[in-house]
Amino acid sequence: MITLLYAALCTLLILALAGRVIAARWKHKVGLGDGGNSELNRRVRAHANAVEYVPLALILLGGMELNGYPDWLVHAFGIALFVSRLLHAWGLATSAGTSPGRFLGTVLTLLLMVAMCVMAIIGFVAGL
Repeated sequence: MITLLYAALCTLLILALAGRVIAARWKHKVGLGDGGNSELNRRVRAHANAVEYVPLALILLGGMELNGYPDWLVHAFGIALFVSRLLHAWGLATSAGTSPGRFLGTVLTLLLMVAMCVMAIIGFVAGL
């Protein structure tokens, strides 16, 4: 199952982001929230943002695979998802404001999710 590969890669990314949050919490001695620390705030948001978007995207990706879309297309969306999440996390790790990585990661994530939604609806209507 192709989706399982991208679920594993995205899970490893989310675990790495969680590890960065844990490390910053220990470093700054913050148990809950961000303690007003901008570094911890960015790490928390990078992790939370991935947790917010990745599950929905993986459900859509799995649906595409189960509906029989070509393997190359499922891989293309899976790669785009993983790269978009890497870009977003990198962009947020390097800047609290706007950054190329954060912008590209966000735009790519949203565009691919919209495209997968459209394909899911078309697949449902067409009986795929």
